[in-house]
Amino acid sequence: MKKKILGYYDYTVILTYCGMLSAFLGILHAINERYPEAVFCLMVAGICDMFDGAVASTKIRTDREKVFGIQIDSLSDLISFGVLPAIFVYLISDKNIFAGVIASLFVLCALIRLAYFNVLEEERQQITKERRKSYLGIPVTTIAAVLPVIYLLYDWKPHKSTICFMILLIFMGVGYLLPIEIKKPGIAGKISMMILGFLEMLGVFFFMGWDII
Repeated sequence: MKKKILGYYDYTVILTYCGMLSAFLGILHAINERYPEAVFCLMVAGICDMFDGAVASTKIRTDREKVFGIQIDSLSDLISFGVLPAIFVYLISDKNIFAGVIASLFVLCALIRLAYFNVLEEERQQITKERRKSYLGIPVTTIAAVLPVIYLLYDWKPHKSTICFMILLIFMGVGYLLPIEIKKPGIAGKISMMILGFLEMLGVFFFMGWDII
């Protein structure tokens, strides 16, 4: 059997890889206190995640490729929508201990949510070939749409308080674990999210400078 490099590198996983790389770049920006750039990278990761499933569905994949897709998507999501937001909030809060505890628990909630999703998804795919119609718990990618809004509001305020970011992580972390059934967005929902993301990017560019790109 001919040996080859581990993993898969066809077009079905490229967006997932790009999303993770964007998120890691966002982490580096946050460490260097370039918060608008970090927010921008989070939004790019969210856009990549929005379309990676649709792209993957255009190819007939083996069972191993499907399982790999499930695992790599969740691992990427943990970095993009768990670790990046947590580090962002911790650093923008001046490394506050309370913010650090909240950020740590937020990452744990995201980890549990994604691992549990993987278990359910593998079981579901053994039973049916139909596309998933709903999720249990708030999808972790929701943070990519909400955090930029909170950051824009935070940047507008004359008296800034980072407590809003800590509250956001608390609510999102709890939402990840609540067994609430949420319907998967259709075409209209995705278009609405795209419009929201476009408006958020315009807000970031307009209020924080075009030089972030």
